[in-house]
Amino acid sequence: MPTLRLALSQVNPTVGDLAGNADLVRRWTRTAADAGAQLVLFPEMVLTGYPVEDLVFRRSFVAASQAALRHLAADLAADGLGELPVVVGYLDADGPPQVSSDAEPGRGARNAAALLHRGEVVATYFKHHLPNYGVFDEDRYFVPGDALTVVRVGGVDVALTICEDLWQAGGPFAVARQAGVGLVVTLNGSPYELNKDDIRLPLVRRRAAEAGACVAYVNMVGGQDELVFEGDSMIVAADGALLARAPQFVEHLLVHDVELPPAAQPTGGGGQPADGMRIVRTEVADVPPTAGGEAAVGGIMEPVADEAEVWQALVLGLRDYVNKNRFPSVVLGLSGGIDSAVVAAIAVDALGPDRVVGVSLPSQHSSEHSRADAEDLAKRTGLDYRVEPIQPMVDTFLANMSLSGVSVENLQARVRGVILMALSNQEGHLVLTTGNKSELAVGYSTLYGDSVGGFNPVKDVWKTLVWRLAKWRNADATRRGETPPIPENSIGKPPSAELSPGQLDSDTLPDYDVLDPILIGYVDGDLGRAGLVESGHDPAVVDKVLRMVDTAEYKRRQSAPGTKISMKAFGRDRRLPITNRWREDG
Repeated sequence: MPTLRLALSQVNPTVGDLAGNADLVRRWTRTAADAGAQLVLFPEMVLTGYPVEDLVFRRSFVAASQAALRHLAADLAADGLGELPVVVGYLDADGPPQVSSDAEPGRGARNAAALLHRGEVVATYFKHHLPNYGVFDEDRYFVPGDALTVVRVGGVDVALTICEDLWQAGGPFAVARQAGVGLVVTLNGSPYELNKDDIRLPLVRRRAAEAGACVAYVNMVGGQDELVFEGDSMIVAADGALLARAPQFVEHLLVHDVELPPAAQPTGGGGQPADGMRIVRTEVADVPPTAGGEAAVGGIMEPVADEAEVWQALVLGLRDYVNKNRFPSVVLGLSGGIDSAVVAAIAVDALGPDRVVGVSLPSQHSSEHSRADAEDLAKRTGLDYRVEPIQPMVDTFLANMSLSGVSVENLQARVRGVILMALSNQEGHLVLTTGNKSELAVGYSTLYGDSVGGFNPVKDVWKTLVWRLAKWRNADATRRGETPPIPENSIGKPPSAELSPGQLDSDTLPDYDVLDPILIGYVDGDLGRAGLVESGHDPAVVDKVLRMVDTAEYKRRQSAPGTKISMKAFGRDRRLPITNRWREDG
């Protein structure tokens, strides 16, 4: 049986940077060639970055993607890599890009893959299944393909597929079985969600069984606005055996020799199988031989614990948001509490202490231990620590305005926001806001105050998970012989905004151990009041929490973007009207 040395290039492209992404493909192809690869795979839309959203509707961008693909093919040949078949994702179109409802049937923008060889685009494939749920709007952007592309490479028939094609039964994988292919490659831009890696391997195994073929799954890595991609590329045999698996959250070249059945079908012509997809066949000339010696074994990287996985996702999401948007550094308020401590630790892990500014913003209500805890965190992490007391500014406002109660509390939060934004304007930092998902859910924040900022690393992290992450990060540091970054006082003390004497979160909210399960059921699980009560929650508490969630939609609509780690993050995942009289009240 033939053996193909596959190279799965788990890389980190940037949306819109066609030249940079093409250079990325060239560099990693060179590395793959040096490893003796015979077929190199890159992720979904690697040439444009993913998702490109409404850039699809700019004809100049579509044309630039098409031109970049042709130039890339020529450049690979000029690099001396023309004999090595390379599969890349890109944006194509067979008509002017339009909003899907206005497009001519069967024509429009395409989420595409191309096989490049000897300076030419030898074959193309258009994504068949277009996701239109969660963060995906591909029905808005693309027209589905109706043909399965099969390329004979090194005596093996290889089918090309893209991402959602894997997640749906039928279609390309069923047709791949009818086409008698030995290998199905699937290019992916599959965003991270907690425990998604536990779903992915069984899914790939099901599709391998459906196709009766080995599956090579390559996924991108890196952050793009709210999304983060964790890689987790893998190769699964036709019988479901896991042959190789890449690590999560890092760029990686997974090189592995796969024994595959020889091609038996003719290379020309096509057909119309029962699943309604044509089969388009082509062939590349002989692939380069391997370098000889021992077989290439990619290895199998085991998934990590949940807290480690989430931490890596948050670090990568913040790092790429800052670096890809070319911010030199970040600034955040350090209250001494758990949320700002965790965000500071994430920022230091992502960027290094020299690019993180932490500012203590004490008022007359700030406790001594909170100031001390903020200073302790700064010493532990080495970040740039500053103290900017807010009370003189608050007093100036109060000398000119008659305010009381919550208005004074919110004034303090807004003065803090003004200081952080002033530092951002003066020194170029990106302001990080630190409100967790539980607070965002119930509106426990001050608009233009503690909610101010350009990015929120813990926007999709429930409060109870914030505590778990803090404990895990400290334990991980201890295990490695390093100083734990987060003070134990920040983890152990009762949460408080410290905007009035003796204030605690529990004055306004249920304990987070009670609150979070209700929120998870309502927000993530779409349970109504009846379902939550049936689950054992106190009806009065449920009613209070649901009212708070429903009336806080206008605040969430104005919140900073933040890394998505759950199945339903606020923003693109959960879209509810602000003006809305439907209530889940009892």
